[in-house]
Amino acid sequence: LKALREEGIQSVLINPNIATVQTSEAIADQIYFLPITPFFVEEVIKKEKPDGVFLAFGGQTALNCGAQLYEAGVFTKYNIKVLGTPVQSILDSEDRDVFKKRMDQIEIKLARSGVATTLEEAKAVVAEIGYPVIIDESLKGWKEVEYEVVRDRYGNCITVCNMENFDPIGVHTGESIVVAPSQTLTNSEYHKLRELSRRIAGHMGIVGECNVQLALDPESEDYRVIEINARLSRSSALASKATGYPLAFVAAKLALGYGLHEVKNSITKTTPAFFEPALDYVVVKLPRWDLGKFTNVSRKIGSAMKSVGEVMAIGVSFEEAFQKGIRMLDNGLNGFINPYRDTREKEIETALSEPTDQRILVLEEAFRKGYTVDQIYKLTKIDKWFLYKLEHIHHISEALQMKKEVRELDTEEMLAAKKAGFSDYQIGGLFLQQTKPHEAELVIRNRRKELGVLPYVRQIDTLAAEYPAQTNYLYLTYHADHHDIDYSATNETVVVLGSGVYRIGSSVEFDWCGVNALLTIREKGYDSVMINYNPETVSTDYDMCDRLYFDELTFERVTDIIELENPKGT
Repeated sequence: LKALREEGIQSVLINPNIATVQTSEAIADQIYFLPITPFFVEEVIKKEKPDGVFLAFGGQTALNCGAQLYEAGVFTKYNIKVLGTPVQSILDSEDRDVFKKRMDQIEIKLARSGVATTLEEAKAVVAEIGYPVIIDESLKGWKEVEYEVVRDRYGNCITVCNMENFDPIGVHTGESIVVAPSQTLTNSEYHKLRELSRRIAGHMGIVGECNVQLALDPESEDYRVIEINARLSRSSALASKATGYPLAFVAAKLALGYGLHEVKNSITKTTPAFFEPALDYVVVKLPRWDLGKFTNVSRKIGSAMKSVGEVMAIGVSFEEAFQKGIRMLDNGLNGFINPYRDTREKEIETALSEPTDQRILVLEEAFRKGYTVDQIYKLTKIDKWFLYKLEHIHHISEALQMKKEVRELDTEEMLAAKKAGFSDYQIGGLFLQQTKPHEAELVIRNRRKELGVLPYVRQIDTLAAEYPAQTNYLYLTYHADHHDIDYSATNETVVVLGSGVYRIGSSVEFDWCGVNALLTIREKGYDSVMINYNPETVSTDYDMCDRLYFDELTFERVTDIIELENPKGT
């Protein structure tokens, strides 16, 4: 909608969701609060007589409705052009058998499969594929990797972001911890999967954006394509926020006929959109479950998605981002180390091999009980690189617990803990078990500031500082020695605290409140500042406010930001 408005093109939005920002006044020229079904959409088409239609921006609901209208000949009947990726390409990507034939045309491997209607036929399929067999070839224990691909009508194609799942194949991406950019791929593996993703986008005729999901054998460079989404998806929102690359905006421009070389990067304001983002930080996405609100519900996580929300944490090290992200879930955890929580898992090996929504606690308990990285890997198939990072966090907590007095904690030890993502609250719990938690947190905060261990503000620029950024998309880290922005040159500010992670009872409606608060602050002449960490929200679009801190909503972090901003109000 922003891209259309910038081009001076009138927009008509059909969406019955009253809680979203997109259905607010002045976002679209015409808004219809109607069901997204073929009947109602055709009625709007009759009335508005549009020249074109976008199908790829409303998720599976919009795609299904658009496919039905296309197959019914409605777009042809009213002479409406489908903008972006051709509808037939979208339909081909959704049909398993057709997609397999399309991939066979360019010799790209999918999981081997077969159809059997008798026992003899089933035996023949097994003889071809080999054991173990479910329906398709088993990829259990393989890595899952995703690439967000952008392609224009001229065939120019880039990968905006690659992400890898912390969990192996078998856990739905929406249920898994996801890390961007990938941390465990070799250079050869990265470029092989990248080139495969680009070839798929080209062969499918993508114009705009698509998501390619692949499985990679950790023992070789063998791979399988799992699926592609020939549209924007939940992963697209994560990739966009992780890199600062405005995927939806660029995809809309490409659908209107622009080439990547004709669209500017809105972060740098100078480089074209064909520059692939390069990250000098790590992003970790973690899912939030609310399974405890229900009775008789299995807490196991697997191929079915049960999470109700997700958070995105940014840090210079994996440990920093990982512990930040755990706190962002707002479920009572203080990070990977939880000094005020006594975890007891009777069947720890079962809990490791059959993951549940409590798996982070189980992993920490395994290290506490003396399990080695090799033992945990054998049970979980989580890449050893990640397990060594978690073990590093555990070792730091053990070293801190050996200190008897807070005064014994020196600058080097404090900085090492902060770089590994420990909060003042966590450190206080390790030192001062007999003191009330918040009082202990303040003791550690005062000691940290006394030692001169302070967080610094870093700017996300999409190109790893190769070109200066022109937007204030920010996060705080202890892996720096100066701020990327000059606070002496800022205007009077008002800080808005975002709504955080989606959960049962708190969802997009509070994002609407935050966005409108930001708009009102700007109207009154103040600089608007947002603190939030939900990648699915509009309030975390960097152009919605004067400064966006994509960071924790904790006492420690909000206080850090307020001390820097010195706002008129919060």
